[in-house]
Amino acid sequence: MKIAVFHNLPSGGAKRALYGTVDYLIHKGHNVEAYLPSTANEDFLPLSELVDEVHLYHVKNTIGGWLYSSFKYVPPFVKTISLRDLEATQRDIAGIINDSDHDVVLCEQDQYTLSPFFLKYIKKPTVYYCQQPTRDEAILKKLEKMVENQPNKLKGAVFNYSDKKDLKIDMENAQHAKYILANSYFSRESILKGYGLNSYVSYLGIDTNIFRRMEVPVEDHVLSVGTITPTKGYDFLIKSLSLVKPEVRPKLIIAANHSVLEWKNYIVELAKQLDVNLEIMDMVDDEKLVELYNTSKLVLYAPYLEPFGLVPIEAMGCGTPVIGVKEGGVRETVLENQTGILVERDPQKFADAITQTLNNPTQLYDMGRNGIKEVERFWTLEHAGERIEKHLENAIKTHEHSQKQG
Repeated sequence: MKIAVFHNLPSGGAKRALYGTVDYLIHKGHNVEAYLPSTANEDFLPLSELVDEVHLYHVKNTIGGWLYSSFKYVPPFVKTISLRDLEATQRDIAGIINDSDHDVVLCEQDQYTLSPFFLKYIKKPTVYYCQQPTRDEAILKKLEKMVENQPNKLKGAVFNYSDKKDLKIDMENAQHAKYILANSYFSRESILKGYGLNSYVSYLGIDTNIFRRMEVPVEDHVLSVGTITPTKGYDFLIKSLSLVKPEVRPKLIIAANHSVLEWKNYIVELAKQLDVNLEIMDMVDDEKLVELYNTSKLVLYAPYLEPFGLVPIEAMGCGTPVIGVKEGGVRETVLENQTGILVERDPQKFADAITQTLNNPTQLYDMGRNGIKEVERFWTLEHAGERIEKHLENAIKTHEHSQKQG
């Protein structure tokens, strides 16, 4: 197949998953080219390392676009970009792909609108991988307001206006998707509730050449990974660890690729108040991250309604058991009492699970070994790539069939 890839992603798990998918497709002999707006993050795992050609299109910031966005979309002083100008660039990209000889398009989400404007204009058979459904995003926005500094009613009104516009844009763009993939059954249900659209589950995977068991000693710390925002639940982890007896309470390390400063300061102060030994490591590379997974006794995982989450399977690939909150996509990756333990969002229950596991070396060893086996069975990049490859082929057939019917 000749495949065009579109994304406007930031750094993070979705970009890592896309990078792995493109790597798999190229190794399978497919021709892959990337078509990106200049706002897409290409510093983190750049696709230019994989594909023959990356077509980059500059997103302008015009006065007309600013004025139009202020009334119809979201003001640029809220978004830091004119959505009207972003839409114009994505329309141009879609037009170029429509006129090309690509067989199919793999479309990822947009960091500004979730469902991209690109979907409105692309005519080629297109698979839209919807990592973060709108219903979950609406809930997460409410949580994020916990750290928003809103000193007056006017600023609060602007942010509420922005939220409503964001959801409307996302909803309208998503309606143009003809073939949607979800990263979990939890996400599939959210897509159905939020957009009223069908989707197919295509689980992600990890690179087991990177996330693997290393012969290094385990140290007296536990690990959590992800951006430092209210939605990741680090305050919950700190409160839970404070309930573990001091003589067995491990140090908590957070490996973060981005931080909301107000929230980072809050959890640092909270840890001091509750006598939890906390260390935050910013922007660690893959080599250091894998080392942290391997030297940790446990990986703790408590984000709110995470649609899928690569962290648990990265931990499992490294042979480290997971203690997680039983909500969102993690219920589909961690096998209860086999590769980890899942509990309700209750600090005492979470603390008890940590204590129980740390006090049982045999259980720790068995769950770590089971995690490696489970990843090798189902959660590798090869498994994930095969799944997406089949959907791309099916999208072409579905498109050809609809053309004949039409």
